[in-house]
Amino acid sequence: MTEEVYLGIDTSCYTTSVLFMDRKGKVAAEARRILKVKPGGCGLQQSEMLYQHTRNLPELMEQAMEEHDFFVKGIGVSFRPRPQDDSYMPAFLAGQGLARSLAALYKIPLWQISHQENHLEAAVWSAGGPESERFLFLHASGGTTDLLLAEKSADGYRLTEAGGSVDLHAGQFVDRVGVTLELAFPTGPALEKLAEQHREIMELPVSVHRTKASFSGPCTAALRKLEQGAVPADLAAGVQWSLAETFVRMIRNAAAEYEIREVILAGGVSSNRWIRKHMEEKLAKRKIRVWVPDSRYSCDNAAGCAAYAYRQGELHG
Repeated sequence: MTEEVYLGIDTSCYTTSVLFMDRKGKVAAEARRILKVKPGGCGLQQSEMLYQHTRNLPELMEQAMEEHDFFVKGIGVSFRPRPQDDSYMPAFLAGQGLARSLAALYKIPLWQISHQENHLEAAVWSAGGPESERFLFLHASGGTTDLLLAEKSADGYRLTEAGGSVDLHAGQFVDRVGVTLELAFPTGPALEKLAEQHREIMELPVSVHRTKASFSGPCTAALRKLEQGAVPADLAAGVQWSLAETFVRMIRNAAAEYEIREVILAGGVSSNRWIRKHMEEKLAKRKIRVWVPDSRYSCDNAAGCAAYAYRQGELHG
């Protein structure tokens, strides 16, 4: 039996993702694949990302559609990193090219959003909120550490910078320490697992001025402690604490400045369970509610693109 669905496609720096969403806003099928980085490597060139996405997309589409008979009503795709005119990254050309081709071939609607908007849409869809018109959005990943003011608009959300990192991104902090610990890149999941073995949380600095943060100092301190023979698990726990406390202080200050009491999390770094728990507990004392999506839809995924297409097609079509 043919099922009507909306297709979401996202080709980020380190993950190729496709997701089909039914007309009730539920996942009908999905597939994703993390890009391959050579052991000891700290990333990929854009040309290599584009190459791997181009190879991955046909296989993931076949995998997701196996045993399904879909009729695609519309497509959502991420085509740039942020919702800004000068925002560009070649990796997104792979997903955008496929989406535009399919939309032209089947004469169906195509909605293009930024990768950051995709993260927000996925988080709101998964967490079921916030429902208020204004809230804070923390996007913490390997390539982004942004604290944004999100305001609902007719076709989505208007995002305005409210804070963020002035140097390293949160994920870069994690990866620089993780690669030194010889963990597989991207190192976030392995570092989280290593931290579970800690006996004590190693003290690392936190650098926050109002809503701006710096991770270069904490990263340097962590690497220095490692050179001095720090216990890896204790150091990993210290990295998590430094990140979580940084986020808490940024959000606390922004919430006071903008008179807001809700924040939603997204991005690979903010999918860390220990960091989430610490943030929820500390911010609850300030009466700030933290909306937490499923970790699967906090990391890079195509759910936000599919959810945006679903909303535009079903609710506003």
